[in-house]
Amino acid sequence: MVSMTTTHHPSRETARMDELLTVGQVASTFGVTVRTLHHYDEIGLLSPSERSHAGYRLYTPEDLERLATIVTYRRLELPLDEVAALLRGEGSMREHLLRQRDAVMARVDELSALVDAIDTRLEREMHEQPATTEDLKEVFGDGFSDEYQAEAEQRWGDTDAWKQSSERTKRYTKADWEQVKTEQDEVNAAFVAALQSGEPATSEAAMDAAEQARLQIDRWFYDCSPEFHRNLGDLYVEDPRFTATYEEIAPGLAQYVRDAIHANADRAAGA
Repeated sequence: MVSMTTTHHPSRETARMDELLTVGQVASTFGVTVRTLHHYDEIGLLSPSERSHAGYRLYTPEDLERLATIVTYRRLELPLDEVAALLRGEGSMREHLLRQRDAVMARVDELSALVDAIDTRLEREMHEQPATTEDLKEVFGDGFSDEYQAEAEQRWGDTDAWKQSSERTKRYTKADWEQVKTEQDEVNAAFVAALQSGEPATSEAAMDAAEQARLQIDRWFYDCSPEFHRNLGDLYVEDPRFTATYEEIAPGLAQYVRDAIHANADRAAGA
């Protein structure tokens, strides 16, 4: 006669043990520290439910579900005592979530304002950076040449005007140079308008354009007296490249600008 005894299933126990995790494994899986898990255990928030044959405490799948809930609540910045109350079924999760949502939205507004402040500062920093060679080429196009700049420095580098101009312009941003270009275009337009309207170089319109040109140099580059400006006017007809620049704008403009500058210097001198 065969006795009826309880059948032992070692495979089921093995499968159950395979589902259990050590403290270190849980910490790695959930991105929490071992110290945090020990603290949860100490305050009774989450305690491992099983032990290994060697006496190590192990977490069951049910423990891990509880931990997942705890981690979610903690991400919402709920205090541990509130987390414990919710896990015990006390309090209203809806109220906690609404309160937490308000807190999060307040932080969103705060962080959004901070991002705006950072963007403003970044934009200011970018605009305050000294212009690069590429920036100058972009602003002045064919009017800017590395070779010409090097030649100009070799030619006038020892003069006070060059040194003063270099000291001023080394801090100019791209926006500054764009303003310089705009003002230069306005001066040239004034000269062209006077020339094409038939005004002589000694007219008020032509001399006023020359004075506008002198003041623009004086403001942006170096001290430019009327007499110093007179010398620049001569250069516009003596240097073929200066002459070509003005002639491309309007035929006869180089000589006209030179004569207007001389007339303006005479006016300043009371002649």
